[in-house]
Amino acid sequence: MISIVVADDQELVRDGLAAILGSEPDLEVVGTAADGAEAIGLVLSLQPDICLMDIRMPEVDGIEATRRLVSAEVATRILVLTTFAADEYVLQALHAGASGFLLKDAPRASLLAGVRSVAAGDVTLEDSVLKGLVADHLDRMPDRQAPPGLERLTAREEQVLHLLARGQTNEEIARTLFVSETTVKTHVARTLAKLGARDRVQLVVLAHRSGLV
Repeated sequence: MISIVVADDQELVRDGLAAILGSEPDLEVVGTAADGAEAIGLVLSLQPDICLMDIRMPEVDGIEATRRLVSAEVATRILVLTTFAADEYVLQALHAGASGFLLKDAPRASLLAGVRSVAAGDVTLEDSVLKGLVADHLDRMPDRQAPPGLERLTAREEQVLHLLARGQTNEEIARTLFVSETTVKTHVARTLAKLGARDRVQLVVLAHRSGLV
């Protein structure tokens, strides 16, 4: 069962998302919050698998709430909720440690797939956002260089990193390499440890920075 906290300052949005998610047999909405401060409290106390976090909320916004939760080293993965894919704050939220983003008006199937994907360890990003995130990081560090630990990766782990950086999910990588999803997850976990990356978003950036993609 995937436990979820929904944080949005609009009651209709909160209730709508909670209703959609709660109707699924493998998903459970354990709490809802109207602002970032309330979301932080719920996540710290309930330790859900996923928190759907609106960016623009009163008191404490979604970016700051994400930053504080990541600093607290919670296991909860944060999915940013936004109205527009080109929202200027999406990249800030990803830099703060969010595991991806979802559009508030996304079709039901996309919403459910995104939540399940992130719960499984993948990242939910559109190509345009991924490119913007990578470009932003590369602008800050213009000289491409291999990150420390890259030389410790096995040939298979480097393959997985390359495919991950191209936006493939665990399932897609497994099909490409003719291995099981469990094997892919193991490779990703080892790659995270060897490169000292926090999550798959950082792995994608490191792959682009090193010139693998």
